[in-house]
Amino acid sequence: QLTLVESGGGLVQPGGSLRLSCTASGVTLDFGAIGWFRQAPGKEREGVSCISSGGDSTNTADSVKGRFTISRDNAKTTVYLQMNSLKPEDTAVYYCTRVSQCLYGLGYPVGSWGQGTQVTVSS
Repeated sequence: QLTLVESGGGLVQPGGSLRLSCTASGVTLDFGAIGWFRQAPGKEREGVSCISSGGDSTNTADSVKGRFTISRDNAKTTVYLQMNSLKPEDTAVYYCTRVSQCLYGLGYPVGSWGQGTQVTVSS
């Protein structure tokens, strides 16, 4: 059974960087297309970025395009989200989960949700 655990969140000043990790257990190499989502207080959960199972296709929401980069290391069964030039509006709990696809835009979530990792951007 696939289990995904998010880590790497924290408090960072505006303009700073963080790298989130989404580590899979219960699988070997191919654990499917994975997406990062976030939920800010009082707002609905939104898709941030996704990556195909082989890592050859990625998609990113317009709100973070040019600042966030998704990547994966299947040997380590980990998907990363590098976040640069962070803004206060990026403050949210970030989640990763399996998605339906990542070839045509951000896929919709098909896996379960974990605890997430809190990202707070504040001076």
